[in-house]
Amino acid sequence: MSGFATRSWEGLTIPAPGTYQLDPAHKRIGFLARHMMVSPVRGEFAAATAEITVADDPLESSVTATIDTTSITTGSADRDAHLSSADFLDVANYPTLEYRSTGIGRLETEDPIFFWARLKGYRQGLRDGGSPASRQAAGRFVLSGELTVKAVTRPVDLQVEFGGARRDPYGQEIFGFSASAEINREDYGLLWNVALETGGVLVGRTVQIEIAGEAIRQP
Repeated sequence: MSGFATRSWEGLTIPAPGTYQLDPAHKRIGFLARHMMVSPVRGEFAAATAEITVADDPLESSVTATIDTTSITTGSADRDAHLSSADFLDVANYPTLEYRSTGIGRLETEDPIFFWARLKGYRQGLRDGGSPASRQAAGRFVLSGELTVKAVTRPVDLQVEFGGARRDPYGQEIFGFSASAEINREDYGLLWNVALETGGVLVGRTVQIEIAGEAIRQP
């Protein structure tokens, strides 16, 4: 086969322009919420589709995704049934969640450990220490978009980490990524809760979104 469908952009090897679809065999659409204010409970949606359009200008790329709410799983049949009920996702009437991107930008901030490493390098006179380019978080982006849950649409920004692009053993052009965000479920009308006698609530209002996957270039 001919060369890889990749290109160089601002120090990264990124996918060539085109349409890519989420690989169902290599994905996780997960979430985390707190139970009794003390313990994290993780779950995921087993079925989801996404289409990523990689543009000539990478910062003009876009994403649309559809998540099957009936595929929710948390490791507990009773909990899954409750989350599927009208108290929460009401999957009988709202069988999907939808996400549509509205913009993308480079993430300019760094984790503290990288900041101090860069500062140490600057003090030692290492090349490129403290330059504007080095302050960009390599391979990290902010994907702005809109999430629709139960016919309610709210803006959600995903913190995205690009994992790299290559050809897999089957000759497919792929790239990997992970993403995270936090939402308040009550913003989408998911209001069910129980007040605890000791203070707080049974189910946390904040939900962390955890996404990982690969996308495959389409013909």
